[in-house]
Amino acid sequence: MSESSRKCLVTGGAGYVGSVVAAHLLAAGHTVTVLDDLSTGHRAAVPEGAAFIHGRVQDAGQWLDSSYDAVLHFAAFSQVGQSVADPEPYWRNNVGGTADLLAAMRDAGVRTLVFSSTAATYGEPAAVPITEDAPTAPTNPYGATKLAVDHMIGGECAAHGLAAVSLRYFNVAGAYGPYGERHAPETHLIPIVLQVARGEREAVAVYGDDYPTPDGTCVRDYIHVADLAEAHLLALSAARDGEHLICNLGNGNGFSVHEVIETVRKVTGHPVPQTAAPRRPGDPAVLVASAERARETLGWTPRRPDLAGIVADAWEFARRGPEQ
Repeated sequence: MSESSRKCLVTGGAGYVGSVVAAHLLAAGHTVTVLDDLSTGHRAAVPEGAAFIHGRVQDAGQWLDSSYDAVLHFAAFSQVGQSVADPEPYWRNNVGGTADLLAAMRDAGVRTLVFSSTAATYGEPAAVPITEDAPTAPTNPYGATKLAVDHMIGGECAAHGLAAVSLRYFNVAGAYGPYGERHAPETHLIPIVLQVARGEREAVAVYGDDYPTPDGTCVRDYIHVADLAEAHLLALSAARDGEHLICNLGNGNGFSVHEVIETVRKVTGHPVPQTAAPRRPGDPAVLVASAERARETLGWTPRRPDLAGIVADAWEFARRGPEQ
C-alpha cells in the first residue's frame, strides 16, 4: 500500500481523541479499523467508513495481520485521580495491554506505531515551557504507566526495528463535528464549565486562587483536538525504522482557570457561577508544553490556538448532544 494510503488499526478509536484521529485518517484516504472494548468509548463515536472490532487491546493478535501498515494506539485508562485510588487496572491495561499489542505487531510484521502519550510523564516541571529533554518524574500512576510504555517502545525500536512516534500532550479540548468529549465522570475543565453553562452543574469549583500566576489560578496549555489529530497523521509519515521519536504537542502558551471560565461566559452567553475551593495536592501553577520539536521534525503547527474557538467548538458539540 502506498505512503498516501495505509491500512491502520486505531486502538481506542471509539474514545475522544481516537475517534477524531480515525476521522482524519479516513478523510486523508487511509483505511481504518477501530479496535475498542467500549469500556470508556462509545460505538456511535466510531466514524462512518471505519471497520469496528469490539475487543480488547490485549487480544489485538486475534485480528492484526500483515495486511496492516500501522497502528495508532489510544487504548488507555487516563483518569489521574482514578489511577491514584486504584492503580492496578492502569498497570494491567496501559502497560500490559501495550506489551501484548507490541507482541502482536511483531508477530504480524506491522512495524509502524504512533502512540498517544502524555506530558504527565514529566510530573511537576522545573521550568516551562516543557521540552522533551526535561526530567521525567510522573506524580501519579497514570503518568508512570505512560512513561513505562514510552520506555517499552524505545526498547522495541532498538531491538526489533519498530518505527515509532510518541506524542505527549496535556489538555486536549474542543470538538470536531460530531466527535467530542463524553467522559463519565467528566474531569476536564472546559467541558465541566460548559456543563455549568448548560445548567447541568450548579457551579464550577476553582481549586486555588493564590498561585504565582497573573490572576492567581492555575495556567494550562490547551490544544484543539483537530490540531492534535493532524499531528498524529504527520507522525505516521515521520516514523522511521529503528527510531523512537518523542514530541510534545501544545500551543506554547497557557490560559488560566479564570480565563477559561470567562471565555465560556462570552462564547455561550450564559452565567457561570464559580466557587472557591482549596488547592489540590500536586497541582503545579503552570504547565505549558514546548512544541518546537514537533514543528521541526513533523512540520506541525497548531492552526486553532484561539481559546474562544476551542470553546466554541466544544459548546456546539455539547449543545447538539452526541448520539448514544
